[in-house]
Amino acid sequence: MSAEGVLHVPDNPIIPFIEGDGTGVDIWPAAKLVLDAAATKYGKTIAWKEVLAGQKAFDETGDWLPEQTVIDFREHLIGIKGPLTTPIGGGFRSLNVALRQILDLYVCLRPVRWFQGVPSPVKRPEDVDMVIFRENTEDVYAGLELEAGTPDAEKLRAFVKEAFGWDVREMSGLGLKPISEFGSKRLIRAAINYAMSHGRESVTLVHKGNIQKFTEGAFMKWGYELVREEFSDVAVGWNDCDGKPGSKILVKDVIADIALQQVLTRPKEFDVIATMNLNGDYISDALAAQVGGIGIAPGANINYVTGHGIFEATHGTAPKYAGLDKVNPGSVLLSGVLMFEHLGWQDAADDIVTALEATIAEKIVTYDFARLMDGATEVKCSEFAAAIVERL
Repeated sequence: MSAEGVLHVPDNPIIPFIEGDGTGVDIWPAAKLVLDAAATKYGKTIAWKEVLAGQKAFDETGDWLPEQTVIDFREHLIGIKGPLTTPIGGGFRSLNVALRQILDLYVCLRPVRWFQGVPSPVKRPEDVDMVIFRENTEDVYAGLELEAGTPDAEKLRAFVKEAFGWDVREMSGLGLKPISEFGSKRLIRAAINYAMSHGRESVTLVHKGNIQKFTEGAFMKWGYELVREEFSDVAVGWNDCDGKPGSKILVKDVIADIALQQVLTRPKEFDVIATMNLNGDYISDALAAQVGGIGIAPGANINYVTGHGIFEATHGTAPKYAGLDKVNPGSVLLSGVLMFEHLGWQDAADDIVTALEATIAEKIVTYDFARLMDGATEVKCSEFAAAIVERL
């Protein structure tokens, strides 16, 4: 890898993978079959290196996230993973979040587009073609929380009362929401650079700055500052051009709750979206629902400076379907497409997308789509992958 995160990729890279918990045993082999076939078409081979995390890691090592897994991801730069177990309301924090923070994968990249033939609850799913840049390391996901009723929570409650005059109810869980200038600007910088390199027309800053003025409001302010400081030759803020950017990328902003309405009612007005962690979580899944659900939604966690990236299925583990060869492998497969694009293997990535679209257009689909389509041929997870390979 050279400076500025530019990767120099051999034709036979070693890529660590985490199979994933639950349905990972089904969707990972299916995705791997397609990824290997597409790579081979262009004379490339991947040496897959299994690393452990989640339930499988705990069962084999007694550790949910072994240090060797982190070392392997750090050394090999690129990795891919299936879904991992995260208990709700207690136990360890999310392993997905842990990996993002340990490796400083500050961008959660979530492209959302419709594939022809995929069942959708909206009339014009083809109007959805957005790329979400979600900040990965700050906001409430930083994990700075204290449990209600604990001595530490009471200590913080007493401190904010004395220092700031804030009255917080007894027995309150407390948390901090850090939003920094550094974190905000590097995320928005990545979004603008992506818009430039991919011919996108606008970047929308999604925030709740009307209420959270010094966190989310600051995110918006720093975004516009960045445009003026670093991108004035190629981009312009909404207020600096009266909404008429000419040939430049238009940077605008919208309140988060309004954004969740407008991506549904006026999706063509959104192109690249840059937002904070929690907003990004909400909007990613809401958009995925418009184009077929998170079962086919890809995700990537990237540090554009170091070149590190972990590409992941965005859905849960669905343990009741594990081992049934039933579920849709689309999310982890399309995350592999993002990985190929990051590696510079664009032709192989494009071939997978074309073959996937052809398979769905012929109504050869897994159960989740088959139950919503007339005249569909329902196939197993592995059969769906094989059908895609036939159409490469």
